[in-house]
Amino acid sequence: MNLLLSPDTTIGFLGAGQLARMSATAAYQLGIRTAAYSGTYVDSMEPSSNDNKPLQPLELMTPFRYPGTFEDEDRLIRFARTCDVVTLENEFMDGELLGRAERASGTTFYPSPATFRQLESKLLEKDTFRRAGIPVTPYQQVSDIRDLETFAGDHGYPFVLKSSKGGYDGYGNVTVSSPEEHVAAFRSLGGDQGHELIAEAFIPFQKELAVQVARNRTGTVVYPCCETIQENHICQTVIAPAPIAKNLTEEACNLAVAATEAIDGIGLFAFEFFLTDDEKILLNESAPRPHNSGHYTIEGCVTSQFENHIRTILGLNPGSSQMRRPYAVMENLLGRHNRPARVEGAEELWSTSDAHLHIYGKQSSRVGRKMGHITVLGDRLEDVRREAARLADAVVI
Repeated sequence: MNLLLSPDTTIGFLGAGQLARMSATAAYQLGIRTAAYSGTYVDSMEPSSNDNKPLQPLELMTPFRYPGTFEDEDRLIRFARTCDVVTLENEFMDGELLGRAERASGTTFYPSPATFRQLESKLLEKDTFRRAGIPVTPYQQVSDIRDLETFAGDHGYPFVLKSSKGGYDGYGNVTVSSPEEHVAAFRSLGGDQGHELIAEAFIPFQKELAVQVARNRTGTVVYPCCETIQENHICQTVIAPAPIAKNLTEEACNLAVAATEAIDGIGLFAFEFFLTDDEKILLNESAPRPHNSGHYTIEGCVTSQFENHIRTILGLNPGSSQMRRPYAVMENLLGRHNRPARVEGAEELWSTSDAHLHIYGKQSSRVGRKMGHITVLGDRLEDVRREAARLADAVVI
């Protein structure tokens, strides 16, 4: 597909959070408009009649706002018919339904429903990449308590029990450390109610890594391998490029490209890896969309992950992923209070020459919620890390 860019070209986003907002910012640079599909509005194009449902980040930027759930096929079809291309910002939907909506609307979806169906659950994702010869963490589908016993016998404790679909930022995951915890973990994730679960072996690792890949029929661009640092199962810091040996960064990048090709991915895809204690690289998870690990690319690279997401789904050549300065460090700004959102301490940034603040426009803050991020660029990694940490500590939302 190759769209003619015009003021009437419309990209529709399924989901209206910060990833859609930052992608939309890149779309506006190309002079095209965006539409948001979410559950905030009761009537499309009209202000919400429910004060308990504040505007989502993308909805603050576009007048083209449509109500509906990801299970409402009729509304999805009607929304898609108003767009030239439809993309997504999360995986909380059904690939078969997306396929029917694409066929009925005549509008192209990226990632394609066929690609999405290979990734829409953790079980399908692991099966897809294992068949493609990409090393993944050991895993097993869990249907009953006996499966947990079998998995523990094969891989030992601890292991991680996960919801196969819908988990994020630590939600939907339980670490199981003993046989006594089997039943509680199984029930807590809805295993006794038929929810699909998988068990994954706990992998001793040195670092967690991530790579973003932009791909369409015109070409493939791979971003530098970066390190991600998690706190309480939430990404706190991203360091680009990852401070590891060159052969390991090359291996991670090659695996990310191979994974994208294995699913015939068009758009922006992100891949998370474990660098194990014995220096093996294992694919942990993937995302068929821009990803938190790639936020540093907005200022850190010639072409951001968001711009390349827009370019690739429009059929344009992906842009360079080269870094503008030797190092970039991103710090997520997480909510520290449960309250209406307000930003304090941002004045610290104005005295820093290459620091960049992004606030997502969420109207309420809660502890641990991603409210924004800070990126600092520089020539010495130690200095950049120190400054990014200082600024992130100063800003309270």
